[in-house]
Amino acid sequence: MIRVQIFGVKNSQATRAAERFFKERRIDLQLVDLKVKPMAPGELKRFLDKFTLQGLIDREGKSFLDAGLAHMRMTGPDLIRRIETDPGLLRLPLVRAGNLVSMGRDEQAWKAMAAQDGTSGSR
Repeated sequence: MIRVQIFGVKNSQATRAAERFFKERRIDLQLVDLKVKPMAPGELKRFLDKFTLQGLIDREGKSFLDAGLAHMRMTGPDLIRRIETDPGLLRLPLVRAGNLVSMGRDEQAWKAMAAQDGTSGSR
């Protein structure tokens, strides 16, 4: 049986959609509210390896625009520190199940994750 980790913020529609998707399929999940607890460096690295730092940033999101980051040049470490204090800069949710990871509202990837689970209602 797989365990899904959802990294997001509770007031995000996309995070709630991911949570609902896996709960409907009775898949064990852990929701990590990034406003309460930042991602561990190792977890963040998994997503960075797959999507790159620039790919993870939500350049059209309110947090990015309000911070004026479109007009700033920041190094990778500076941007990562900024993400730790403002998870709204990320394309949420970030979802991990075993070695599979997804970013944003990606039901195709979620279905692939659910297919790994032998107890899933989607099988």
